[in-house]
Amino acid sequence: MMQFMLIMDVTVVNIALPNIQDDLDFSYEGLAWVVNAYVLTAGGFLLLGGRLADMFGRRRVFMLGVLIFGLSSAVCGAAMNSGTLVSGRFVQGLGEALAGPAALGLIPVLFKDSRERMKALGIWGGMAALGGAVGSVVGGLVTDLVNWRWIFFINIPVALFALIMAPRVMSESKMTGSNRKIDAVGAIGVTAGLVAIVYGLLEAAEEPWGSNEVLVPLLAGIGLLMLTVLWETRQSDPMIPLRFFANRTRVTSNVVSVASLAAFYTYAFLLTLFLQQVLDYSPLKTGLAYIPLTLAMGTGMAVSTMLMPRIGVKAVLLLAFLGSAVGLVVASNLDTDASYVGGVMPGLLVYGFFNALGYPALINGALHQVTGQDSGLASGVQTAMQQVGAALGLATLVPLALRYVDDKVGEGILPAIAQSDGYGLSLRVAAGVLVVAALLVLLLLEKVETKPRNALVESAEEAAARSSSGANQ
Repeated sequence: MMQFMLIMDVTVVNIALPNIQDDLDFSYEGLAWVVNAYVLTAGGFLLLGGRLADMFGRRRVFMLGVLIFGLSSAVCGAAMNSGTLVSGRFVQGLGEALAGPAALGLIPVLFKDSRERMKALGIWGGMAALGGAVGSVVGGLVTDLVNWRWIFFINIPVALFALIMAPRVMSESKMTGSNRKIDAVGAIGVTAGLVAIVYGLLEAAEEPWGSNEVLVPLLAGIGLLMLTVLWETRQSDPMIPLRFFANRTRVTSNVVSVASLAAFYTYAFLLTLFLQQVLDYSPLKTGLAYIPLTLAMGTGMAVSTMLMPRIGVKAVLLLAFLGSAVGLVVASNLDTDASYVGGVMPGLLVYGFFNALGYPALINGALHQVTGQDSGLASGVQTAMQQVGAALGLATLVPLALRYVDDKVGEGILPAIAQSDGYGLSLRVAAGVLVVAALLVLLLLEKVETKPRNALVESAEEAAARSSSGANQ
């Protein structure tokens, strides 16, 4: 339930932005930070949140994150000025960065049977997909029928329920043999690096890639991460152990997660613009238009959890990426006089089904052979890649469409025609990105084992390997 709310909170705000701007007197530049503040903090702190959960207890950190998320949701809903709302969104992002990886990190530990674990991870991944889709529906309904403030207030009862139930249904778990000392340099380095990179990507949605506003934070973030890697190689108990990234399947799953989320957020963003600006839909009608996407994603999630134990994670991912690419090509056939049933809904159904088919498989791949020591870290990395993917899509594929529109309007093309063509172009490029992701899965992904390895056995194997290497030398 909390995962559903956390992901929904990313998209539920988008449709309410015009109403928020009118009520709280936001500037156009400031309004973007209602979304960016959440994405920036969540994306930057996810790795740290996952590692803290491993060290200090996943249930404890989960409950802390839920508490922070619930309180900040109340602040956002009650905000009387723009500064309070943006500040609350920063804190909401921190709540997600703590709660999300901690909860996902509990699944490999709590579900001992491999088939049950695969189903549980599948449901988790499906909730992420479903939350992203339902956000648009809920945002339209609540904004038009009630008030935009309730897109934040609806988080509070879910957070309270989670705080009451978590101690009753979750056992505590954390890494063994840890001295619980935080590697401060590693923690600050990885967090600051990710914050800088996500900030640079968010700026790239508005500024040219060659501008200082984009290049300086991106290069600074990359530099900080490189220095952090160098530092971590010299630590006996590093904050982010580099051995985690030696697993090819985990790395591949996280890389293609970026492509998947970039395509999803690009589609959702551009389709919302098309419905409201070209077809002149109201916020309520726009929200209702996403219902087929939600239903298709729910079906895709169920099919994925059924297929994975039978044909494997790799086969499911190949189907998901190739099918999603076809869905985006179908969705790219936008026209100024398109009907909903014939022009909009086919893309929603095809893309929604295959996109959701991939989420559970991506989660299973990202937690491939993860130990009880590193399940929070693995969860933080996967969730961070989702946030980076969303930011990357909004920084590359969306500006591609918007700049095409500006160029064509400058040449005298009618705005509605230019928008239809530009949005369609961007969706076809996104389809190409998904085909490349499918090739990476085909070439690099190993057979995914859902059973997590025993941390003590793995440590013994590593020690034996080091001894063997030393003897050989």
